[in-house]
Amino acid sequence: MPNPIARTVFFVSDSTGLTAEALGHSLLSQFENVEFKHIRIPFLDDVDKAREALARINAQAEMDGIRPIVFTTLVNQKHAEIVHQADGYNVSFFESFLAPLEKELGAKSTHTVGRSRDATDSTDYKKRIEAINYTLAHDDGITDSDLAASDVILVAVSRCGKTPTSLYLAMQFGLKVSNFPLIPEDFDRGCLPSTLEKHRSKLFGLTIQPARLHAIREERRAGSKYAALANCRYEIAEAEKMMRREGIRWLDSSSKSIEEISTTILQVLNLR
Repeated sequence: MPNPIARTVFFVSDSTGLTAEALGHSLLSQFENVEFKHIRIPFLDDVDKAREALARINAQAEMDGIRPIVFTTLVNQKHAEIVHQADGYNVSFFESFLAPLEKELGAKSTHTVGRSRDATDSTDYKKRIEAINYTLAHDDGITDSDLAASDVILVAVSRCGKTPTSLYLAMQFGLKVSNFPLIPEDFDRGCLPSTLEKHRSKLFGLTIQPARLHAIREERRAGSKYAALANCRYEIAEAEKMMRREGIRWLDSSSKSIEEISTTILQVLNLR
């Protein structure tokens, strides 16, 4: 198999640059044999910063010996024109999508910097903050109080991805998420923890391939029984047996991103 090609990619924005990076990454992920070095240039809100970005992109092109890919979400046309003079392959999301949308809608866009943030209602923002606080307070079985307020309750053996998935659901969708580790005592009893019984409709399980779990646990507690492959196989087998018996919907997180896991949870539990 040929060695991956390395290309520098710039994400340039007059705001945080997260939108440019997310959109650009979704396109770049289709190219498996190319390696990318990501550089984000946020808050480009004046001519001097635009010129600095132009110089930085040109310097990178000279150093790499190949032009960088440049994704931009620049509302200010003057700033965009300066950056797009750079020796890079320029992809302007606003030019690519706003003009066709203006034509289709028969209306001019506002061309306002930071408009994507303004469009988010303050009520939604407060909801996300409350969800994050709730989720942090209910991480890894810290407490079983107020479980009725949970939108989702994740269950899995340790190190299956419960915490990052919980926080992603809270931050992105304002969902209050609890998560509980399934432990050997639960397997010995042969039933779910009693605190979860009355919240079955909110339960969702995660599992993972034993070899993958072994590798993750070895990084945390190398050489321990907790990380041993035999123990990982046992815990995964028992957890899956319990979830099948209890009718808990679940998925294998071994090769799935947090975004994919979260989207599946939203669909399966019919959450908005």
